Amino acid sequence: MPDIVFYFQVHQPYRLRHTGFRDEAGNPDWFDDGENKRILKRVAERCYLPMNGLIRELIENTDGRFKASFSISGTALQQMRDWSPETVDSFVALADTGCVEFLSETSMHSLLFDVDPTEFERQVREHRATVADLFGREPTTFRNTECVIDESIARRIEDYGFEVLIGEGADQLLGMRSPLLLYRPSSCWHLKLMLRCYPFSDDIGFRFSNKEWPEYPLYADKFAEWLHQIPNSAQFVGLYMDYETFGEHQWTDTGIFDFMRHLPEYVLEDERFAFATPAEVARKPHPVEPITIPRAISWADEERDLSAWRGNPMQRIATEALAALGPVVRRCEALGVTAVVDGWRKLTTSDHTYYMSTKFASDGDVHEYFSPYPGPRDAFLNFMDALDDLRSCIDDAFRSRDITGGSE
Repeated sequence: MPDIVFYFQVHQPYRLRHTGFRDEAGNPDWFDDGENKRILKRVAERCYLPMNGLIRELIENTDGRFKASFSISGTALQQMRDWSPETVDSFVALADTGCVEFLSETSMHSLLFDVDPTEFERQVREHRATVADLFGREPTTFRNTECVIDESIARRIEDYGFEVLIGEGADQLLGMRSPLLLYRPSSCWHLKLMLRCYPFSDDIGFRFSNKEWPEYPLYADKFAEWLHQIPNSAQFVGLYMDYETFGEHQWTDTGIFDFMRHLPEYVLEDERFAFATPAEVARKPHPVEPITIPRAISWADEERDLSAWRGNPMQRIATEALAALGPVVRRCEALGVTAVVDGWRKLTTSDHTYYMSTKFASDGDVHEYFSPYPGPRDAFLNFMDALDDLRSCIDDAFRSRDITGGSE
């Protein structure tokens, strides 16, 4: 019996100020909290609150047969706590239903797994503890930033004690194999890999409101019929997407909420199908096939690699400069210079280098949609200016304590 697995990614970055990184008193002020608050409250009103209410309604109307899973980045959670606490409460209410699984990820939504393993592990452990404390259950499923996976990541995630890893069912990874089956990364003994079925996921996440799409308009009964054609040999269908798809990327007037409101009833008309969380699927006695992940795979752009964040010289320079400060920032932490530590960690969020992408065509349109900058070069220069200002704060901190070996 194939399980339908809805996984929603919730994330908001701390966007940088574009002019000046000091307040009137001369203290560091790198992030545009006015803009961050405006966007967080807008998305909460358009997406988080109404969709959380809808999901709770679906759980109640199906007597708990509808299930879903979420990963909420630490940066998004902190913004909700600061500016929309009712949104946090609505997620906690979903956890209380027992029908929603909350996943773990990196707390800062960063991509440091290969350039700063120490900070990567810290962010994983920090986020795991936050999720356990807030939602009452320690997460057993891990979703790396942007679904980036490779053998080394899988091995570390297994070492951290996770049972499931979420990834992208990219053609270059699977070849002729199916994304509808459980796999085990070849570097691991027990960790199960659950891949995204991108054709079905993108029907909702990207194509839903595209009037040029031959299948437009997409109604819930039609989508359910497509799912019902999946063979019995399938173990699950991974429908993974940004939560902001609902109400923010796909506006309410596209019919996206009505689609979700009616989808469970149509899916459940076929008794072969059920909804499940990743943990539930992984604990069933399914056969698990080994698979090799020879290079990093992500869920971004046509290439499904790291080029969205490291594909050009600007992105690589920014990543190297950021990572180089990691050991020095940890020295600052030992000295209690919390502003520097907090600022640097927020700069590790992957969005900052994503804004520097110089891709064109359809992928470039996506990058441009999410960027607060006129162009990639503006994003790069602003990020490097912020990093320089942070570096000067580090130097000031060491000088004030008569310690040598700051950021030089």
